[in-house]
Amino acid sequence: MADNKKENKNVSVFARSEISLESDPLEEIFALNLGDFISEHLISDELIQKISKTKVDKLSSLKNQLKELISIYSIDNTLKILGFSSREDYVIYNAIAKTIKQMLEIDACHVFLSKENAMGLDTTDNDLILVGSSLRFNDDIYDAEIGYKFDDDSYVSKAYKTTKTIEIKDCDKEENFPSILMLNEDKVKYYIAVPMYNNFEKVGVIVVENYKKKKLSKEFIQLLSITARLFATSMTLEKLTDITENLISQDDVTVLQLQNNRAELTSLIGDLSSEQQSFVEHLAKAVDAKSSFKDNYSQNVADLVREISTELGLNEKTKDLIYYAALLRNIGKITLPEELINKKEKLSEEDWEKLQNHPNVGVSILMSINFLSEVVPYINYHKERWDGKGEPEGLKGRSIPLGSRIIAIADAYTAITTDRTYREAMSKDKALEIIKSESGIKWDPELVELLLEMKK
Repeated sequence: MADNKKENKNVSVFARSEISLESDPLEEIFALNLGDFISEHLISDELIQKISKTKVDKLSSLKNQLKELISIYSIDNTLKILGFSSREDYVIYNAIAKTIKQMLEIDACHVFLSKENAMGLDTTDNDLILVGSSLRFNDDIYDAEIGYKFDDDSYVSKAYKTTKTIEIKDCDKEENFPSILMLNEDKVKYYIAVPMYNNFEKVGVIVVENYKKKKLSKEFIQLLSITARLFATSMTLEKLTDITENLISQDDVTVLQLQNNRAELTSLIGDLSSEQQSFVEHLAKAVDAKSSFKDNYSQNVADLVREISTELGLNEKTKDLIYYAALLRNIGKITLPEELINKKEKLSEEDWEKLQNHPNVGVSILMSINFLSEVVPYINYHKERWDGKGEPEGLKGRSIPLGSRIIAIADAYTAITTDRTYREAMSKDKALEIIKSESGIKWDPELVELLLEMKK
């Protein structure tokens, strides 16, 4: 030991600090705000020890940062769709496929994952494996080992390799359309294969099919694409979270390893956050596209909600949740036929039943998308009234969630000032007059006063 210390004394102070730190000593010096030294003879042995201590502190600090990131952005708050070890676990992919089928009003949806992501189903020779479908099967879907190889001529493989969406508008005209009979693809007339990928990796492909030549609108195709990216990013984040937890537990992990891991983790979290917002916004656009509202109606409601929330001084997370809820308050409409939503003649009793129940359909969809589950109460109660005569439970006054009260008044103001199929938009002043007259009846009086102040 003494010889080693003596030997270290004979080398450059930067070399000695490198021995102590096992990393670039300059990084540690600048971390201590000591980067202004002109020559190394000004750095004492005491400073070397201080830098070495910082090495330990930095490791501890990085580990704590990573633990916090994992805690805040745990997969419980996003999408638990990876890491399965048995066939029974893959039932969630059937639920995902059914949700997409319901959202897009298509006849079938199938989810394929690459073999490395289909753990527990990776005994097949296929490179892309069917892990979920909206179809019902009498036998175990996984016994059939349905899938594709990377080098075959299928649209699934092409979408995966090129990371480009493939749309076949008339399958009857495609000579080599690959029909898997177990997936009823002999009936398919319209077909889209959407790659599931992100900035880090490719993970699979989502396929949607119609048995008639009914095309998806551009809004629905965009929604499908962002859904695929959202799933892919969630899966990659889940894998990186496992790697991070393993790194944190290692005693010999280096600062550089933790820093690289932190950079990847924060990048993915940023991507996920952006994709979550994009998903909600595209979902709202898809709803608006089916309704009689002008483009961006839901976005206009949500923007006003954010303005009101900001004026109230709400924290960022709460503002985001209420913003998402405002965008998705009519999400149930996405599962209703377009002709029913825009029907101008008298609605039948069955039509009314469908319309009355649409918030429950929306809640079901949201609950199947975990990261949005926190917005459900805001959506569920945005039809309540301040006087207790609203729906669905007749909540009164402050017993109605604040987010729901904000959405209600923002929705009313935007609706009054927007063209509808049965009337033209009213002026801002007229809208405020109407809302003021219903203060304490339909709307929270304090929110009415705030809106009047904001719009004066």
